[in-house]
Amino acid sequence: MTTDSPARTVPTAQAAQAAQTVQTVQTAQTVQTVRGPVPADGLGTVLMHEHVFVLSEEFRQSLPETWDEQERVDDAVTRLKALAATGVTTIVDPTCIGLGRDVARVARVNEQVDLNIVAATGIYTLADVPDYFRYHGPGTLLGGAEGMTELFVRELTVGIAGTGIRAAFLKCAIEDRLTPGVERVLRAVAQAHLRTGAPITVHTSAAARTGLVAQEILRSEGADLGKVVVGHSGDTADLDYLHELVDNGSYVGMDRFGLDILLPGDQRVATVAALAAEGLAERMVLSHDASCHIDWFPPGVKEQIAPDWHYTHLHDRVLPALRQAGVTEAQLTTMLVGNPRRYFS
Repeated sequence: MTTDSPARTVPTAQAAQAAQTVQTVQTAQTVQTVRGPVPADGLGTVLMHEHVFVLSEEFRQSLPETWDEQERVDDAVTRLKALAATGVTTIVDPTCIGLGRDVARVARVNEQVDLNIVAATGIYTLADVPDYFRYHGPGTLLGGAEGMTELFVRELTVGIAGTGIRAAFLKCAIEDRLTPGVERVLRAVAQAHLRTGAPITVHTSAAARTGLVAQEILRSEGADLGKVVVGHSGDTADLDYLHELVDNGSYVGMDRFGLDILLPGDQRVATVAALAAEGLAERMVLSHDASCHIDWFPPGVKEQIAPDWHYTHLHDRVLPALRQAGVTEAQLTTMLVGNPRRYFS
């Protein structure tokens, strides 16, 4: 962890405002979605980490021949309708700044699909902060308040990009190492969490055990680790590491089913079954980290290297395998219904 970041405290006026906001959120017990607020106990069956689109937006604009808007929207509608047909009623979409987020486009898709889509605020970076924030904010050339936190709070309380669609949770990322930029985003996310009560999802590297680093940074800012999902924890079968994350209070995201190239599916199933047998179903959430379209790979490559990496793989193959491995229906309901409801409550 870097040591040159100054300690952050919430000024008294902000603290009072935060307390009022959190009280309102907790009293309302609703979750903001692309289509508007939904009761937390009405989310139903939830996949906790699924993208609709993941795009390199400047390249999309620079290479118009690679993108047909109507075709992509229609394809997304088809894929999400197939997901809804499995009984899933909500997806949590952690697409934030840095991943080509466009909630207006997602809203056009959602108009045609009876599915709750929960949007995120935050910044996805594995190294530096966006240049927009490089020269102003804590520890920078110009100093001043943390603009990222102000942006996150605005998107949680007012709306994203003038759409009126409000985010319901915060997203940040750390890969194999903690950089000054990544740490700054983590701290900004923690401050927005403190001011609004919104929960947090962190992209992490299980191989590098950076979920523990993220927890340390968030906890040092006063974040409630019980409102944190340590994403991509299911990329490892290291039970000792997973126990540490759970013992620190967070949910572990067993959220990349279908990405066998990172960890074979049978090991993912065995890991979830082992933790469930220990009584830890209440600390796990399930998903794929899939998308309708991701432009990180040339056409056809994703389907070739990860043929099971799609929205319905969990219901088609994973849930039957978990049942066969001894996971009970009550435990599956806890991971797919109960835990998401508590996370957002």
